[in-house]
Amino acid sequence: MKQPLNLVISGLGLLALAGCKGGQPEQPQRPNVIYVFPDQYRNHALEFWGQEGFREHVNFRNDPVHTPRLNDFARESVVLTAAQSNCPLSSPHRGILLTGMYPNKSGVPLNCNSNRPISTLREDVECVSDVFSKAGYDCAYFGKLHADCPTPNDPNNPGNYVETQVPAWDAYTPKERRHGFNYWYSYGTYDVHKNPHYWDTEGRRHDPKEWSPLHEARMVVSYLKNEGNVRDTQKPFFIMVGMNPPHSPYRSLDDCMEEDFNLYKDIPLDSLLVRPNADPRMKKAASTPYYFASVTGVDRAFGQILDALKELGLDKNTIVIFSSDHGETMCSQGTDDPKNSPYAESMNVPFLVRYPGKLTPRVDDLMMSSPDIMPTLLGLAGLADSIPATVQGRNYAPLFFDEKADVVRPTGALYIQNMDGEKDADGKVRSYFPSARGFKTAKYTLALYIDRKTHRLKKSLLFDDENDPYQLKNLPLEENAEAVKELCAEMGKVLKEIDDPWYRQGILKDMIPY
Repeated sequence: MKQPLNLVISGLGLLALAGCKGGQPEQPQRPNVIYVFPDQYRNHALEFWGQEGFREHVNFRNDPVHTPRLNDFARESVVLTAAQSNCPLSSPHRGILLTGMYPNKSGVPLNCNSNRPISTLREDVECVSDVFSKAGYDCAYFGKLHADCPTPNDPNNPGNYVETQVPAWDAYTPKERRHGFNYWYSYGTYDVHKNPHYWDTEGRRHDPKEWSPLHEARMVVSYLKNEGNVRDTQKPFFIMVGMNPPHSPYRSLDDCMEEDFNLYKDIPLDSLLVRPNADPRMKKAASTPYYFASVTGVDRAFGQILDALKELGLDKNTIVIFSSDHGETMCSQGTDDPKNSPYAESMNVPFLVRYPGKLTPRVDDLMMSSPDIMPTLLGLAGLADSIPATVQGRNYAPLFFDEKADVVRPTGALYIQNMDGEKDADGKVRSYFPSARGFKTAKYTLALYIDRKTHRLKKSLLFDDENDPYQLKNLPLEENAEAVKELCAEMGKVLKEIDDPWYRQGILKDMIPY
C-alpha cells in the first residue's frame, strides 16, 4: 500500500539537511521528532474546533473543554479533521503505530494480557523506532506501551508477573524487546493515574506519587535537558510519549487534577454533553467532568514539553505531533463502551503536526489511517527511503509539506473489530475472531458484523456522515444499495491488499468483491 518513494526522497532530504541555523552548537541538522499520544482522547475534545479558522472546517460541535495550549499549537500546525483509528482499541492501535502494519500482520490483533499470547508485538518486525535508531537517532519511550503479552519477567521478582491479578495486564518490557529505544521509562498498562509506576532503562521500578501525564512531561523535560547524561546530544532524538489519561477511570479526584475538575464540576451534564447523540441520563454521564478535566490536564502536560523545547532552543528543529490511539464515546450512541466501534467518537482522533519553517499551518481533510502514521513520520524526518518493505500504510509527508503534492489522497479508511477466538485447555486465547469490518469515507460510515459460527451478516451500521454527522439514523442497506455497493468495493480492495482474514476466508463475498 505504499506510495512510490521517488516522488519525495530528494526534496525531503534537502529539507532535513537544511536543519536549524543558529541553535545549540551540538544540535544535529536532522530534525528531532516528538510523538505525544494520550490514550482515549477523541478529536471532538479540542477547544479550537469551536474557534474561528477551525469551526468552518468541521460539521460537528466541539466539546466544551479548555485546551489553551493545544489551541495555540493548532495555529502553528497542520491539523487534520478526519484522522481515523482503524482498529480503535489500545493495543491493536499501538501495534499499528509502531509497525505501520494492520493488526493481522503486526502481531497485535487484540488488547494484550497474559491470557492472549496470540496478541503481542512481533519481535522480528522493524518498528519506527528501529528505523530512527539505525538512522542515528537517540530514541526514548515514556509512559504506556501496552503492545506486548505480559510474561512472568518482573525484574524485581524473577519468575513472576509484575502484578498479582490474573490475567495480568501490566507488563515489563526487557531491553531485547524495546525495538531501538535506548532510553526507557515505561510500563504495560496500569490505570491508577495518581500513583503510576514505571520501569527505567535498567529495569528499576519507580513509583512517583504524581498524576501520570504531569510526571511523564517532567521526565521528558529532564531527558531534553539531558539531566543525568541520559542522551547523546550529538544525535537528534526521537521521543514517544504514551500518556494514559484521559483513559478510564474517570470517576473521582483520584483520576484527575482538582484544579482541572473545578472548571467543569458545576456545569450541568446536558451542557457538557453537547453532542445530540449523547444521553446525559446514562449512568456514565457522571464521569464527563472527570474526562474533560483529564483532557485539560493533558493539555497542560503537553504545554510543559513545548515550553522546554522553546527554552532549550530546540523548538525550531523539532517535529511535534499530537494524536491519540482512539476516541471516547462518552454517552453517545447509548453505549458504555468508549471505543472499539465505528462511531465517529471512537474512530476520529486528533492529529496535529508542527514543524516550524517547514510546514505551513492549515487545516486539512486528509483521511489518514493508523498504518500511515509510521511511514509519514519517517517521511517528515527525511527518512522516506528507509521505510521498511513490510509497512502497509502510506507516506503522506508530501501532503503535509505541500497540500497540492502529486500524491493520491485516500478515499476512505478501513474499520476493524476483532474478538477472542479459540482457547486452549489452559484458557489461553490462541486465535482471534474477525467480528466486524467496515469502511469510512467523507460521506459514509459502513460497518458489517458477522455471526461467530456461520460468518453470515448479523448486524450492519450505515450512516450518512455528511447529512447526519452525529450518526443518529442507521440506514437500511437495501434502501441504499448503490452506496453500499461502492463502499463494499472500496473495502474489498483494502482487505485484499492487506491480506485480511475476511479476504482470505472469503467472508461476505456475496457483498464484498475481493
